[in-house]
Parts: sequence; C-alpha cells; structure tokens
Amino acid sequence: MWLGIGANVACAFISILWTEDVLKFLHLEMAYPLVWPRFAAFLLILLSIFYVPSAIDPLAHCYSAVVAIICRFGGVAFFTIVGGRYIFFGLFDLAFGLPQAILLLLAWKSSNTGRSAQ
Repeated sequence: MWLGIGANVACAFISILWTEDVLKFLHLEMAYPLVWPRFAAFLLILLSIFYVPSAIDPLAHCYSAVVAIICRFGGVAFFTIVGGRYIFFGLFDLAFGLPQAILLLLAWKSSNTGRSAQ
C-alpha cells in the first residue's frame, strides 16, 4: 500500500510541476488551460491521503483498505473505457490494485485462521 501511495504522490507532483512535459512524454493531447490536469494530479494526492489508514493497518481499517482497492479498480475501469493512450493510467492502477487486493485477501485469511486456532 505504501508503494502505491508513494507512486501516486510522486507522479502527481511531477505532473503538477511539469504538466506539459508529462503530456508530451505520454503522447497525450495538450490540455488548455493546464490547470485541469494539474488539478487532477492534486486530487490524486488527496485521494492518496485517504489510503494512509489502510497502509498503517489494513485489518483494523478494513473499510479504508477495501475502498482503496475499489478506487484502484475504478481507475482501471474508467481508463479502459476511455481507451487510447489513456490506458496507461489504468495499467498504473492495475499494477497496484491487483497486488493490494491479493495481499488484503491473504491478510484476512491469515487473521481468520489465527482467530479460529485460538
């Protein structure tokens, strides 16, 4: 979870500071005014803040952990529908969402096994 938060924040800061360069690098059409892609990057930072409780303890903050995964797969679905070169953003979310979902499932199973053994 922490790796995903760090990746989100790093990508967002880079996108805020060098918006035109990021759009050119990804071969996306230039947005005018640039405030909108910068605002989207800022919202990504805010979204990442909500991931912190589940990164600290996903079992204690189960709702936050599940919502974090839903948000990742929501991004995958959105950018898959949009398609084109924007699919990169969906693949980014998939690269973090899938391992997070698997690890959360394993943590739940492990905690349930530990409880039933007591």
